[in-house]
Amino acid sequence: MATNDRQAREERARLRTYQARQEVHLRKRRRRIRDNVIAGIALVVILTLATAAQLVYFNGGPGSPEAAPEATATPTPGPTPPPGENEGDVPPADLAEGRTWTGTMTLNEIPVAFELDGAAAPQAVASEISLIQSGFYTGTTCHRLTRDSIWVLQCGDPAGDGTGGPGYSYGPVENAPADNVYPAGTIAMARQQQDAYSQGSQFFIVYEDTTLPTDEAGGYTVIGRVTSGLDELKAGITDAGTADGSTDGAPAVPVTITAVTIQ
Repeated sequence: MATNDRQAREERARLRTYQARQEVHLRKRRRRIRDNVIAGIALVVILTLATAAQLVYFNGGPGSPEAAPEATATPTPGPTPPPGENEGDVPPADLAEGRTWTGTMTLNEIPVAFELDGAAAPQAVASEISLIQSGFYTGTTCHRLTRDSIWVLQCGDPAGDGTGGPGYSYGPVENAPADNVYPAGTIAMARQQQDAYSQGSQFFIVYEDTTLPTDEAGGYTVIGRVTSGLDELKAGITDAGTADGSTDGAPAVPVTITAVTIQ
């Protein structure tokens, strides 16, 4: 009888031990499932945010077909300034001297003569004069060509992909046409959509008459015009279209600014 009682106690102890081990195992399993669910949710959130960021970039940045926008980049990341403020060391507007400046920009081997209107767009022209005189543009590329109702060649990005700038940004929009029409030969500053103070180094050359709709920031700052070389620019570069045959993309003929002079 005593032997049977001892065996029964031992069996109950083994059962309790087994049940305790099973409970520990179940707890670990539930914890792993919980951790996996949390990790999965975090991954979904990260992917969602990344997708949203890409959509914002491509719908409001360099990929937009309705404008020639620019996303400027500063050398050191910092807080984003509120709308309506210059950022960085922007050249003073009086550098434009309120006069017409003349110069030549060589794209590949094509000389394109131009003039800049320092009276109509003093801040933008002052920035361009400073960049040209410092040699900023030499060796940069024209990364974007648009066709089919919007006919522009966009240049001046040191990054070469539409995201670069001179380390500063400025505004407001100056000398934008009241009728939104940019005649062939117009040279204007690129900017981000909805942001008049996002102008930097990127500019675009209009090679066929183009209408660009305004947004909350207005139109696009016209800094001057091409005075000769536009036909050669079209024949040697823009007539070839884009590299992928689309209406908005990298030029089929790679374009480099090999020299710029101004006086």
